[in-house]
Amino acid sequence: MEFGKGKGKVPLDAIAERAKKYQPKPKITYKMIQEYVEKKYGFKVHTAYIAEVKRSLGLTMYDAPNAVEELKQPRKCPPKEKVEAIADALKYFEVI
Repeated sequence: MEFGKGKGKVPLDAIAERAKKYQPKPKITYKMIQEYVEKKYGFKVHTAYIAEVKRSLGLTMYDAPNAVEELKQPRKCPPKEKVEAIADALKYFEVI
């Protein structure tokens, strides 16, 4: 099999395009979400708020080996504007 342009040859551009389709998506971090929200909306969001929004949407969470069974304080609900900003970021990164 020969690669290149011309009759009877396989074009390299087509192979590169097909390879891009099969590459795994990059992992989206909380830091990336925080940077997106700060850049677009102009305010910072805490990682706990991101985790709470992910929980409310039913997204998978990382199982922490040192997680406690019962929380000392109840989880705080993030403000509505921050929930919307985080949800927008998750849509932007194609998580939801």
